[in-house]
Order: sequence, then structure tokens, then C-alpha cells
Amino acid sequence: MTRDSTIGVVLDVRVIPRASKSQIAGTREDALLVRVCAPPVDGAANDELIRLLADTLDVPNRNVTVIGGESSRTKRVRITGRTAEDIHQRLSAYRSPQA
Repeated sequence: MTRDSTIGVVLDVRVIPRASKSQIAGTREDALLVRVCAPPVDGAANDELIRLLADTLDVPNRNVTVIGGESSRTKRVRITGRTAEDIHQRLSAYRSPQA
């Protein structure tokens, strides 16, 4: 789900737009599952995803960038200013229980 790279930490994210509220909803298929209240129009869902992740990880919005899947529900997000271990710790409360 998270991995360090030369450009920062890369995080796999599965986004569900038009949710009733924006929140991290666990994991799905080794990706962080995020529900955003914004529609997938004109980058609004990506902007809301960036805002939510930045707030959750306590980094500025400019440190969170969608680097793959801009128009897809499955995205790759780069986070700078945090290590993969730090991000893993901060997101561990949101992990779905393993069956």
C-alpha cells in the first residue's frame, strides 16, 4: 500500500466519489479506500482527496500529488515530507480487518 521512492512515498488509493462525507474507509485490494463527497468532475474529487490526505497525514496540500490515475478510481498518490513508516502508522487505524 505504501512504499518509499526517490520522489517521496507512493500510496495506492481507491476513491469513491459522491459519498455523503469525505473519509478514509479502510482498505480494498491493498489500496487505501477513500470516500470523497466531491463529484468526479473538473478534478473536484482529486482536490478533495488531496485535502483529506493532507489533513490526515498532517502535511501541506502541496505535499500530496496524484501521480497516476487522475481520471480513474484507482490512483497513485505521492506524499512528501513523511516516511512510508510514518504514513503506515498514521493510517493503521483505518485498515480493514483481515478475513
